[in-house]
Amino acid sequence: MKIAIPTANGTLCPHFGHCESFALLEVDKQNKAVLKRDDLVPPPHEPGLLPRWLQERGVTMVIAGGMGHRAQEFFTQMGIEVLVGAPSQDPEDLARSWMDGTLALGGNVCDH
Repeated sequence: MKIAIPTANGTLCPHFGHCESFALLEVDKQNKAVLKRDDLVPPPHEPGLLPRWLQERGVTMVIAGGMGHRAQEFFTQMGIEVLVGAPSQDPEDLARSWMDGTLALGGNVCDH
């Protein structure tokens, strides 16, 4: 399974479409382990582009701080699960918390 987490300065970026890069984490959910991390700079932000770009890289889940409803719909149409309201933490810590069932999600910090 591959999880994408938008980042800025090494931690989750609260504004999905304005992140510096994406941490793409290959995880083994059964063994609760992060197997591999790749950091990729995304293409310029435009509606509908990031869901397709991440799907092409094998992403099946996105953990984000905030994301607009339209973007969430694009991901859902692509078969990618979206979790919003995640705190600005290290991507590996967020993935491990999700695998452990302890990831605390707050409100969606995006209002569009």
